[in-house]
Order: sequence, then C-alpha cells, then structure tokens
Amino acid sequence: MALSGKLSTEIVIHAPAEKFFNLVSKSIHDVQNICERVHHTKLHQGEDWHSIGDSVKHWTYVIDGKVTTCKETIESIDENNKTIKFNLFNGDISQQYKILKLSIQEIDNSNGSVSAKWTVEYEKINDNVEAPYGYLEFYDKCTKEMDAHLLKA
Repeated sequence: MALSGKLSTEIVIHAPAEKFFNLVSKSIHDVQNICERVHHTKLHQGEDWHSIGDSVKHWTYVIDGKVTTCKETIESIDENNKTIKFNLFNGDISQQYKILKLSIQEIDNSNGSVSAKWTVEYEKINDNVEAPYGYLEFYDKCTKEMDAHLLKA
C-alpha cells in the first residue's frame, strides 16, 4: 500500500473566478464566518494573514465528524493561474500525515462555467492511516458555502 498520494476534486462555482480567488487569497480569515465546519482560525505567527511562508495560521475545523486542528502556511500564490498552495502541519495533522499540502485553483472552463479545483498531496505516517478523503468532502462543502456567500455579496 502506498504511503503517499494525491487526491483532487473540482466543484463548479457560480461566483466569478476572480472573486472566489480573492476570498481565498486575500480574505481567508473570513472563512470562519462563512463555512459551518470551520470553527475558529487565528493568526499564530506573522504580521498578516497572507504573507507567503511568513504567516502561520491556527485552524480548528471538522473533518469526518471530528474537531481537527492544524497550522497552515501559504507556500505560493500565482495570480495569473489563480492558484494558491498551502502547507498544513502540526496539531491533529501530524498524528496521521508527514506531509499534507493543499492547492486550490480557480478555473475558467471552456463552456463558460467556473470551477474550484482542490488538490490534496499527502504522505501518511504508516499504512494504517487512511488517505485524506474527508478533506475532499470538507472542501466541497466549504466551496459551496463560500460560493453562496459571494453570490449574496
């Protein structure tokens, strides 16, 4: 059984890709007020929420029905391709995964629709740990809640 892998999900959104990307890249602190499964987040280290590599956020959220905690940093932001890469670590994450990296990309589809594509790269600490499928469900639900919020704004 492989210890590492990559999972992806793509969700159609109705808000413009730029607006959705802006929420994730410049207003990520608002997610706790939008998404039901995000209980709390705070800036743990750094001067602002969106510094690449410098800012560390502490998150409390629900995955697979369990309250989960981790810290997160932004690895990169690509404005042209509307892609953000995050590193999740410590807390409950480190009990199951050596590596848990997340990326989101807003995609303008050829048919005129827009999608948010979430990709989770992981390395499990051992064969007894399941792949992080719960994260795909989490990001699916959060994406739909963020989309609905942006459509009201």
